[in-house]
Amino acid sequence: MNRRVLTLLVALVPIVAFGVLLSLVTVPYVSLGPGPTFNTLGEVDGKEVVDIEGTEVHPTTGHLNMTTVSQRDGLTLGQALTLWMSGREQLVPRDLVYPPDKSKDEIDEANTTDFKRSEDTAEYAALAYLKYPKAVTVETVNDPGPSAGKLEEGDAIDAVNGKPVANIDEFTALLKNTKPGDDIVIDFRRKNAPPGVATVTLGANEDREYGYLGVGVRDAPWAPFTIDFNLANIGGPSAGLVFSLAVIDKLTTGDLGGEKFIAGTGTITPEGKVGSIGGITHKILAASEAGATVFLVPADNCAEARSADEDGVELVKVENLEQAVDALNTLSAGGEPPRC
Repeated sequence: MNRRVLTLLVALVPIVAFGVLLSLVTVPYVSLGPGPTFNTLGEVDGKEVVDIEGTEVHPTTGHLNMTTVSQRDGLTLGQALTLWMSGREQLVPRDLVYPPDKSKDEIDEANTTDFKRSEDTAEYAALAYLKYPKAVTVETVNDPGPSAGKLEEGDAIDAVNGKPVANIDEFTALLKNTKPGDDIVIDFRRKNAPPGVATVTLGANEDREYGYLGVGVRDAPWAPFTIDFNLANIGGPSAGLVFSLAVIDKLTTGDLGGEKFIAGTGTITPEGKVGSIGGITHKILAASEAGATVFLVPADNCAEARSADEDGVELVKVENLEQAVDALNTLSAGGEPPRC
C-alpha cells in the first residue's frame, strides 16, 4: 500500500466516524414544529368533527380550524441537525416534554385525558354561552360500580328519593344521609332519550361513611341533545376554544367567520375563560400554510404570537368565549376586533 492510499484511508476514518455518529447516535432532544390543522366545521374520515344529534343544526361554511404542534422523538444527531437547520422546527430538551419520572405511555395517556377534558369543557362553555340552564351532570361512571349500567355520562340528575336537587351541594347533602347498602331512587334526564328512573344499591368507599354512588358529577349547563367531537389521537387541552366556537356556529344562524379562513387555539374553562397554550408560533405557521388569514390568540400568548412574523395572518386577541364570538362577528362585518 503506497503512502497516498494510506493517507486517504486515514483521512476517511474521521469522516466515516462522523457519519456513523450522525446516523446512529440519538440525542436527548425533541423536535417541535407545525402540526396538522383540522376544520372543526368539516369532516374527518367521513364523520363530522363536531357532530350534534337531537336538535336543529344550522348549515355552516368556511373554515374554523384547530391547530396542533408536531413532536418528533428519538432523533439521531443527523436528524436533529437537519430539523434545526430547516428553521421550521424547535429543539427542546426531552425532559421538558417527557419528564423522566413518567413513561411515554403515561404521558400520552395524560394528554389524551386532557383532550377529552377539553371536549367536555368546550361543550359546557358553548352551552353556557347559549344560556342553557345548569343541572347536576354526570361526568364519569365507575365501572365496576353501583351505578354502572344504570346511569350514563351526560345524564342530568333531577331528584334523589323524590327530593329535587338543583346543584351539587343539594345532591351531596342527600347522599350524606345514606349508608352503604341503601337503595336510592334517582330521577334523571338522558340526552336524546325520555327521562328515566334508576334504583341504585349504594356501595361502600373507604373515604366516606355514607353510601357510595360511583359517579363523578358537576354543576354544568345541560342540553337534551348530544355533542360529539370526532378527532382521535389528538392530545392536550388546547382545542377547547375552537371546539366551543364550532358548537356555537352550528347551533346558531349565520356563519361566525363569514368568508374568512379562521384558525386558532386556546384552552377554555366551563365558564368560557380562554387560557394560554404552548407552541403558539408553530400553530400560527401551520395555520398560515393551511390558508388561514385570521388566527385567534389567547391574550396571554400575544407577545409570543407577534414573534411568529407570518405575513397575511391577522392575530386576534381573545380573553374569553364571548369576546371570541364578538371578534368573529366584527370581522365578518368588516370591523376591527381586538388585536395582539
